[in-house]
Amino acid sequence: MTNDTPPEEVDAPARRFSVQLPSTRRGAHRARLLATAKLDRWGLPPDPAAHVVAELAANAAVHGRVPGRDFRLTLDADGSPGTLRIEVTDARAERLPAIARDAGGAESESGRGLLLVTVLAARWGVTSGPFPTKTVWAEVDLDKG
Repeated sequence: MTNDTPPEEVDAPARRFSVQLPSTRRGAHRARLLATAKLDRWGLPPDPAAHVVAELAANAAVHGRVPGRDFRLTLDADGSPGTLRIEVTDARAERLPAIARDAGGAESESGRGLLLVTVLAARWGVTSGPFPTKTVWAEVDLDKG
C-alpha cells in the first residue's frame, strides 16, 4: 500500500522587519537596539550586522537628515540564503555616501563609518528613489562568524 498523502508543508516565519525612526542620534541608537532584538528573535548572530545598522542609521541621522522627515530601517533575512540585507532609507537623495579619502587620518571627523561598513559587509551600495529618497544598503554574510 502506498501513501499518496503529500508531505505536510510548514510555513517558515517571515524574517523581514521595517520600522520608521526619527532622524536623530537617538533614532539611530534605537535602530541598533531594535535590530539586535530582532536578530536575536530570529536566532541570528547580532554581529557584525548590529555594527552595520549603527553606522548606516547614524549616517541617515547626521548626513541624510531633513527636518521633520524620518528614516526607515529594513532588515531582510528571507532573500539570499545565509545573507542579511540591511537597508536605511533617508530623505536626502542628493547626498550620496562616499568614503572620504582621508578617512583614516587622525584629523578626520567623518568617513570612518563607511570604512567599517566596507570591512564588515560582503557588499554595500546606494539605490535612488523614489524622490526625494535614497536607500543605502549592505549585505552581511551570516555564515561567517
